[in-house]
Amino acid sequence: MATTRAILQVLENFQKARIIFVQTCAELATKPQNVEVLHNAGVMQILRPLLLDGVPNIQQTASLALSRLASYSEEIAEAIVHENILIQLVYSLKEQNRYNKKAAAGVLRAIAKHSAPLAQAVVDSGAVPPLIMCLEEFDPSVKEVAAGALDNIARHTPQLAQVVVDAGAVSLLVLAVQEPELSLRRIAAALLADIAKHTPELAQGVVDAGTVPFTAPLISHADAKLKKDICCLLSQIAKHTMDLAEVIVAADVFPKVYLLLKDTDPMVRRNSATVVREVCKHTPELAQLIVATGGVAALVENIREVNGNERLPGVMALGYIAAFSETLALAVIASDGLPPLLDALTTEIEDHIKSASAWSLGQIGRHTPNHAKAVAEVNTLQALVHCFIAKTSSEDLQTKCKKALKGICDRLTYFPALDAVIQGPPLPEGILKYVLAQIAKVIPHDQEAKTQLVTSGSFAKIQEICVEAGSEIKELIDSVNSSYPIEIVHYYSPGYSEVLLQKLTSGKF
Repeated sequence: MATTRAILQVLENFQKARIIFVQTCAELATKPQNVEVLHNAGVMQILRPLLLDGVPNIQQTASLALSRLASYSEEIAEAIVHENILIQLVYSLKEQNRYNKKAAAGVLRAIAKHSAPLAQAVVDSGAVPPLIMCLEEFDPSVKEVAAGALDNIARHTPQLAQVVVDAGAVSLLVLAVQEPELSLRRIAAALLADIAKHTPELAQGVVDAGTVPFTAPLISHADAKLKKDICCLLSQIAKHTMDLAEVIVAADVFPKVYLLLKDTDPMVRRNSATVVREVCKHTPELAQLIVATGGVAALVENIREVNGNERLPGVMALGYIAAFSETLALAVIASDGLPPLLDALTTEIEDHIKSASAWSLGQIGRHTPNHAKAVAEVNTLQALVHCFIAKTSSEDLQTKCKKALKGICDRLTYFPALDAVIQGPPLPEGILKYVLAQIAKVIPHDQEAKTQLVTSGSFAKIQEICVEAGSEIKELIDSVNSSYPIEIVHYYSPGYSEVLLQKLTSGKF
């Protein structure tokens, strides 16, 4: 009897030691400074057999430790894969114990998040079908972790997303979005968005599963994170084609979505503006719908009140709307959209936001002389020139500014704006030619403009421009000069006073 107790005590001590070991590893793995030490000490090899331990608590805690390690870095996640631990994790997913399933799914989620190759490794291990089966579990926490793992697989590439779709995930996710648990609804919506974002075909598959009628009403939900994910889903569907955008419109999200542009959560504001952008970009009819439902005024207020990357979708949406027609561009002007667009161009730090602002202003001003005048009157031309010549400007920003300047100048008959640009800092030839070409068009038919060009000093500045004979700029200067008597041209030409003085001293007068 004593021997039996001694043997049982040894086994009990071993079990306690295993429990203490995995608990300690899980706790240590919460601190980044410990992860590399654990990895270098070979903790993976020790934890691997514990994933199939006869004691469920040891299995689950070992999985927790591995998930924390895998979350730390791609290198650690790769080490877990190389230890062939995925096989044990997939086995655990197929067990009846829901806690084991949740723990194993957590490790797979942590591994798959880092890169497409690691997500592919999870797929190759056969994990997707049992993860899909976890979406049918009664326990919502198991569904949530499994959906998170599938999301980290699907987000990387269209091919990986297709694997998740082919395994039957979409219909189960539509059901999950309707569950009472908020965290499950959020991850289900996020996964649907990550599937839909890749291709029109995947987005169509999400729509065909009846996703939109169940998810669109949730934009009015009280939870900010859920609203953010739902808006992301709707925008990812709408971005691909006109037909998919019309599905979103048919779900009656307009004008409800405009209320979210004033939400207290910045991601809700940004994602709701993205919904508007992705719908309005496809056709004039969809852009007109946004205008008719009060979308332009809401977008203008949004970009006036926010800054940084949060501004970007609203700025682009106004550009898409204005690009389609004179009338739609006029709606942006009438809603006082020019000042906040100009503010984004002049005050934002990130070049991609400046580029979007320059593009949108160009889309507004390129239609008619009246549009160009409205844009020019808020000093847009000077701001575009400044961004173009700034040494810190990216190539894309310079390109967008140049195109915007050309589009506006080609329609601009409001001479004070053209004159103001000449009065500013010296213009690069690429910009100067647009301004001179338009001045040459305007002054022959506008006596007031012809006079102002001289009296403002711009005519003299034009004569001071040094260019080669026969160049495009020289021809444009000659075209401007042809509208004036030769005496005026001579009078304002550099060195003319010295020529006159020389004639006087030589007695040729």
